[in-house]
Amino acid sequence: MTPLRQRMLEDMGIRNLAENTQSAYLQQIAAYSRYFNRSPDQLGPEEIRTYQLYLMEVRALTPSSICVAMGALRFLYKVTLKRTWAVEEIPMPKRPRKLPEILSPEEVRHFLNAITNHKHRAILMTAYAAGLRVSEATHLKVTDIDSQRMMLRVDQGKGMKDRYVMLSPRLLDVLRTYWKSARPTRWMFPGEVPGQPITREAVGLACQKARRDSGITKPITPHSLRHAFASHLLESGANLRTIQLLLGHRSLATTARYLKVATSTVCATASPFDLLPKFDPPPTPTPLMHF
Repeated sequence: MTPLRQRMLEDMGIRNLAENTQSAYLQQIAAYSRYFNRSPDQLGPEEIRTYQLYLMEVRALTPSSICVAMGALRFLYKVTLKRTWAVEEIPMPKRPRKLPEILSPEEVRHFLNAITNHKHRAILMTAYAAGLRVSEATHLKVTDIDSQRMMLRVDQGKGMKDRYVMLSPRLLDVLRTYWKSARPTRWMFPGEVPGQPITREAVGLACQKARRDSGITKPITPHSLRHAFASHLLESGANLRTIQLLLGHRSLATTARYLKVATSTVCATASPFDLLPKFDPPPTPTPLMHF
């Protein structure tokens, strides 16, 4: 490991950046360095501009992917290398605001029914039933299941925050049945590597297989189940603030985006057109006169 990479890793650790963020940033800086075949501390604004054009025009990356690369470069040059030039001027492309495709309750049931692997079914059911992020579901420990208070403890979720979410009685039955057959000790869903939890990639592959087997045409990822959880809660009348706490959102504005996809709530609202007084019938057209 080079001294620069080590220092950047230490800087990210001091600031408690999530492990996934640290890994992504290091990968982006390594790719940037390989592109120019030079150390990043020998590069500057012109090279950054050239690299961004390469990512956009040659690699044809999405704005979200480019934002990750630019975020890594901003951190490197502002925090680790402490460059005096205006690091904030490294452009961040505007991300398009797209609404996710939400699974209906029937589609969720059909999707989960298509999963044949016991562990995969249990973890994806947990993701939906508790609205967990995939990293939160994979790192769920056996001791995080509180059947006395009917709660799940989410240990150090996004933003390094702990929270509690509901433990559905139906999910508790699923987890108990799974535990009796698998007998996990530390991690509720252990992975292939001894002592480590199941990986995000393994859950993603299980999700893709279940989607194919279910025949559902909508795109489905583990995060789709979290979207469905929030939307279905909102449609059933749950309070937006309660949903915010369950999802672990820092801002209520983030949770409020689900108002746009909760179709049974939004689309069931009466149009003001229906509240207008009854219209008079249109006048009868005068018949044409023929010679």
